[in-house]
Amino acid sequence: MATVKNLLKIKGTDVWSVPVTATVRETLKLMAEKNIGAVLVMEGEKIAGIFSERDYARFAAQRESLLLDEPVSDLMTRAVYYVSPTQTVEECMALMTSKHIRHLPVLDENHKLVGLISIGDVVKQVLEEKETTIQGLENYILGRGYSG
Repeated sequence: MATVKNLLKIKGTDVWSVPVTATVRETLKLMAEKNIGAVLVMEGEKIAGIFSERDYARFAAQRESLLLDEPVSDLMTRAVYYVSPTQTVEECMALMTSKHIRHLPVLDENHKLVGLISIGDVVKQVLEEKETTIQGLENYILGRGYSG
């Protein structure tokens, strides 16, 4: 079973963030430039929240006009769930599914931010693991030895 640490080795540890004072416009611009679905909203070194495409869609649906110069902290999700590098990818998938979230910050044992994973990253890893297992079983059945 792959861990979050294994996943971060593959996908990298880049994390994009904005300060709590950033505007919605600035945040959306960063997300578009980096082609990402969420950013962490930081108050110094501390995670104050997370802002995602879903937050923006919810905000836009509730308004007659879009006020893009509002602080992103007014729209962000404040309840941020996180995982540690030692947790399994399957645990992440279960948490994401049960909490209906698509992004998880990764914090080490000292609560230092070391990465951010998405549901896409998790699904890709799970599918790769399943494919490896299937290949190993096919090899075993066909008498080529088990490599999974």
